[in-house]
Amino acid sequence: MGKKHDKKAEPAAGKTPKSMKVDKAVKKFRKLEGKLWTREYLLKIAEFDGATIAPANGAAARADAMGTLAGEHHKLLTSEKSVELVRSLARETVAGGKIDDPQLLDEIRVLGRDQREASVIPTEEAEAWTRLTCEADAVWHKAKTANDWASFEPYVDRIVAQLKHQAELMDPKRDPYDVWLDQYERGLSAKSFDAFCDEVKATVVPLVHAIGERGQQPAADFLHARVPEAAQRAMSFDLMKLVGLDLNDTTLAFTEHPFSEGFAVGDARIATHIYEDDCISNVYSIIHEAGHAMYELGVNPAYARTRLEGGTSMGIHESQSRFFENTVGRSRAFMGPLLEVLRRHAPEVYGSVDEDTLYHAVNIARPSLIRTEADELTYPLHVMVRYEIERMLFAGEATAKDIPALWNRFMDEYLAFPFPTTRTAACRIRTGAVARLATSPRMRWVAPTTLCLCRPCAATASTLPVPVRAAIWRPSVPGWASTFGSGAVPRTHRSSSRARAAWTLTPATTAATCRTSSPRCTSCKA
Repeated sequence: MGKKHDKKAEPAAGKTPKSMKVDKAVKKFRKLEGKLWTREYLLKIAEFDGATIAPANGAAARADAMGTLAGEHHKLLTSEKSVELVRSLARETVAGGKIDDPQLLDEIRVLGRDQREASVIPTEEAEAWTRLTCEADAVWHKAKTANDWASFEPYVDRIVAQLKHQAELMDPKRDPYDVWLDQYERGLSAKSFDAFCDEVKATVVPLVHAIGERGQQPAADFLHARVPEAAQRAMSFDLMKLVGLDLNDTTLAFTEHPFSEGFAVGDARIATHIYEDDCISNVYSIIHEAGHAMYELGVNPAYARTRLEGGTSMGIHESQSRFFENTVGRSRAFMGPLLEVLRRHAPEVYGSVDEDTLYHAVNIARPSLIRTEADELTYPLHVMVRYEIERMLFAGEATAKDIPALWNRFMDEYLAFPFPTTRTAACRIRTGAVARLATSPRMRWVAPTTLCLCRPCAATASTLPVPVRAAIWRPSVPGWASTFGSGAVPRTHRSSSRARAAWTLTPATTAATCRTSSPRCTSCKA
């Protein structure tokens, strides 16, 4: 009787023991990717919920839950077993030429990089970081509506300190700010961004000042006519369809400030904010965020639930949203379809507006407080304001208490937009604060004044010095002075003489409604 035949020891047809070992390792790798993706998905769900529909009093519980989930994600990502699996694949199969699938090679490379960067940060710190930013977000929402910079200020210092600490852990030989720039836009450094800013300062800044000194702008009072919130909500869905979104692939929520997030294949969500006296703000917020969603939904489905899912970088992501917002959304050819939607939902405002008038109105170039509502010319200057402040925070040259003054300084320097030194002009930074960096597509900083434009305030404003009036008044734009806004959520993965010329005080002819949620205007108590 011969030896007993062991079928288990017999390799599959055409398979060598080594190739079978590789296949087994790849299956484990895919399983690891899926588990990591699930945890990231749940974190996004909680974050989106917190920014849109979650009750304010649920913030503490959400912070705890998200912190715990972030800790579990970190443990799985950095466990000895997970690290060794990725290392073995890279060492024995990638380097050895045993894997020829380019996508799989990239997945292994990216996950290996993520592990190296995360492994130097203790799990406890990863949990604490998520809790901190979640708590900061809740505080920010209240501070923004109450114009209460002081309540949010401590969080900025805490966040900057944590970011600097994490950067040192990841790469102690590099400037902390460079470490984080590389996280949000791979390969970007302060040196390269400085070169870009120098070009902008030499070309765009003088042009902005020259336009202001000329003082000629198209008449566009209709842009700030009242359009009820209900009409704007219905309009938003039509705008989403207009730019090509399938509503089965996305949803629309309403929040303090517009943002978007890609969740999965066939699931990209956007959120907007509605001002009844500024319908166009919502129009272009929708188009912008729809651009982000279109990009996410256009990513190769083969990357689903892998380390390659989602946009390739923050910069590319923003280029897509700005393309839809400006190259498409502000083009002459787009005015016909856009006007059709506007007339459908606000015929009393846009029924008599023609395409050429709308085209000129939505392409007005002038300084403003709000980055996301800035025109194409002044938009990069808003980014530069944030960049300059962030650099100083990371270099230890400033702290959170210095931000309001720095904000005013750079707004004046780049946008020729001075703020009164006798009144509060506070910055607002959205959750994660400086963690979003200037490269983030949705960074949220704000510098509001505290004077509204109701009739009593208008009377008060007429008694103020010209530079002060210039900073708190914009003709025919009710409620502008108390506008707050401008936005960010990271993936879980811009001479006073110009302002005085352009912002001339004119008498108030209509009552205005403050956009702040504060019970009373700080000046008129309305």
